[in-house]
Amino acid sequence: MPRAIVFDLFGVIALQQTPEAKRRIEEIAGVASDALWDAYWALRKPYDAGQSSAEYWTAVADRLGVRFAPATIEALTGADLASWTNADPAMVSLIGELAGEGRRLGLLSNIIANLVPVFEERHGDWLAHFDARTYSCAIGVAKPDHRAFEIAAEQLGVAPADCLFIDDTEVNVVAARELGMRAEVFRSAGQVRALIAS
Repeated sequence: MPRAIVFDLFGVIALQQTPEAKRRIEEIAGVASDALWDAYWALRKPYDAGQSSAEYWTAVADRLGVRFAPATIEALTGADLASWTNADPAMVSLIGELAGEGRRLGLLSNIIANLVPVFEERHGDWLAHFDARTYSCAIGVAKPDHRAFEIAAEQLGVAPADCLFIDDTEVNVVAARELGMRAEVFRSAGQVRALIAS
């Protein structure tokens, strides 16, 4: 049984962007969707590690060969933040159950700085169950950098080998395993329950 359970946020507890939210971003950007999302994800790591929204969206525009006016960048930032604020009720319920059992819980998320207060204001009730919240924008490194996993374990007061890590991205799971964590790709709340019991 793991001493601590460390969860990714987006794609595990928080929901991924909906098609409607993505279309809103595409409409504001006014560029071809495939090219936009290629640039959006290719340039995301520095943003997750603390880069400002203005710098990020300017870099996206440069990669696309266009220019976003300040008002467009502001609108893109707002739409992007809104697209990442929903949570999975089944996972929220599981987090509450685990906290009620006295489990030591950690959160390790690649998250942009200005999304943190928005997300915490909306979901502060269940986020309070976590003993440590490790945000990439606050620590200056993002998964799959090994240092991100080390810091998450340190903030929980345990060794990496004492952690079960759950993430929806294979490359992050592999990196966690390289550091000695037990790590699994997320499938469902039921899967997580079975992993904790095993």
